[in-house]
Amino acid sequence: MTHPFQVTRPDGCRLQARLDGPEEAPCVVLVNSVLTDLTVWDAQIPALAERYRVLRYDQRGHGGSDAPEGAMDFDRYGADLLAVMDGAGVDRCAVVGLSMGCPTALAATAAAPHRFAAFVAVDGVARSAPGREAFWAERRDTARRDGMQAIADSTAPRWLPGLAPEAEQSQRLRRMIAATPVAGFAAATHALGAYDHAAAAAALACPVLAIAGAEDGAMPKAMARQFGGLPGAQTAVIPGAGHLPNFQTPDAFTRVLLAFLDGKAFQTTKEPA
Repeated sequence: MTHPFQVTRPDGCRLQARLDGPEEAPCVVLVNSVLTDLTVWDAQIPALAERYRVLRYDQRGHGGSDAPEGAMDFDRYGADLLAVMDGAGVDRCAVVGLSMGCPTALAATAAAPHRFAAFVAVDGVARSAPGREAFWAERRDTARRDGMQAIADSTAPRWLPGLAPEAEQSQRLRRMIAATPVAGFAAATHALGAYDHAAAAAALACPVLAIAGAEDGAMPKAMARQFGGLPGAQTAVIPGAGHLPNFQTPDAFTRVLLAFLDGKAFQTTKEPA
């Protein structure tokens, strides 16, 4: 049974969240990317909720969560994640971060490593690539000048390679992006421009899985470099998928995620260093 709820942060920002699955089951937290909302995980919920407590929420400025005023950084996004866990009564979880959700989750693991039984990065990296500040500044300016539909029209084809613009998934993603508040997107672009959570990634003392869409440019190699060398880490590449493999190729993605969760995610972990 789905249970929606809200968490109000000290600054008054309300975060929209949702719980599915058995109350006493181990918890999996799903963290959305920039320009999406918690429904980006819809295809995973039936399978996950059969045996896990699934917590998902809209990152600040996305979906049903309030938009921030001014720039954001990942320490604040990470604090939001921990606050949502608190609001759901979740002491410990396996966290799955999609794109921007990856550095959000890394910031949270750095602040409270004992609360994370496993870490899954999905088409996201611990450290931004050089030159991304200019890219995100241009995207921010475009959104403010031309609106979010312009961002949707240029982003959806890049994130869902091989899908026709009239395909249902393409149209759904365009609607999701276009519905993102300009203020929420603009705030996120500041965080995404330049960040480095490589130390948090290196300090992970829990099982780690890195999943990348095969068609997401340099992302598979970047993730392999940043996460593949961690002790015991697993990597997986999803054929035919771009930046959102959970959304574009949900069956293949869910199989990989469940194999990890069922096999390693909730094993006893060593104490964080």
